[in-house]
Amino acid sequence: MQVQAPTPPTPPGEATQLTVLPPRPGVPQTVVEVRALRAQRTELSNQLNSALGRRDDIVDQLREASASERPGLEARLKVLDDRIIELEQEIARTGELIAQTPGNLLSNSTSQPSAPNIQWRSVDTTAIAMVFTMFVLAPIAFTVARMLWKRANNPPVPRLDAETQERMRRLESAVDTVAIEVERISEGQRFMTKLLADREKERLPR
Repeated sequence: MQVQAPTPPTPPGEATQLTVLPPRPGVPQTVVEVRALRAQRTELSNQLNSALGRRDDIVDQLREASASERPGLEARLKVLDDRIIELEQEIARTGELIAQTPGNLLSNSTSQPSAPNIQWRSVDTTAIAMVFTMFVLAPIAFTVARMLWKRANNPPVPRLDAETQERMRRLESAVDTVAIEVERISEGQRFMTKLLADREKERLPR
């Protein structure tokens, strides 16, 4: 009876090195995979556009390059051409995978998440306008009236200095801005109140 000789151990330094490549994506089976595949295709397209732009720059440089500069530019051009071909192949493969994806996954991946349901309540625009007028417009109007009253009681000044005129212009501009803002807020509140009222009417049974 023959006895099989044991296999000698592999000497150190001669161990076989295995290169493990990352698995290439297949046909997506979930919405998350579809979105990831689309994001990958977008990134590949961006890289392709960047490579094409750099290639055009090198072609322009080759037209004016000297004899000593041409070999380096031509080597860079070849590297970019190889990269462009690789990117185009990856984009084509990604497009094929997306085309093979079931239709329900494609529709779900493109749908945007619904906006949260915000419950609006009716706001008394008149009360807001009154409070705004009382605490914002009234102090400004009182300040302007006080300045005018002081000016009427004081002896007339031949001419206001430039700083005072600038302050008056800024004050008038601020009053106008506040008035416009109050009107805008009132219009927005009236619009929201009308919109909510119309929605309530639509919900009522007919």
